[in-house]
Amino acid sequence: MPSPSLLIVTHSQSGRTAQLANAAINGARSEDGGATDIIVADPLSVAVETVQAASGYLFATPENFGYMSGALKYFFDRIYYPCENVLAGRAYGLIVSAGNDGTGAINSVQRIVTGLALVPVQPPLLSVGGVTDSALEEARLLGTTLAAGLDAGVF
Repeated sequence: MPSPSLLIVTHSQSGRTAQLANAAINGARSEDGGATDIIVADPLSVAVETVQAASGYLFATPENFGYMSGALKYFFDRIYYPCENVLAGRAYGLIVSAGNDGTGAINSVQRIVTGLALVPVQPPLLSVGGVTDSALEEARLLGTTLAAGLDAGVF
């Protein structure tokens, strides 16, 4: 049986979301993450087949104009219908780097992943303003949790 895989779809312009995503990637790739395969993908080019083959997901986006990034929205536009009724029950996590309160970005992603019947492993990680050491540690733990849970068959 192949190892489970965690698909991390991330977009960043200012670099803050990239910092958080990299912390999550490092956590997922750590020894504590288990044997889960980690796939990091650009939302503009990841293939639908890659999304369908993944065991779980981590989405990382900045808040842009009170919404998810345009790149992540484009990702969901491309994969939604081919993945509808395919991804049901799979685990996901969400990281939002916000300049405001982040609720618009969180709500917009949650509406779409609810339609795909994905299951959150924890509440979204929201980092407002600059990236703190605490937020980086939370992101690392989220990556570790997703990878370890997939490896153990919990998710």
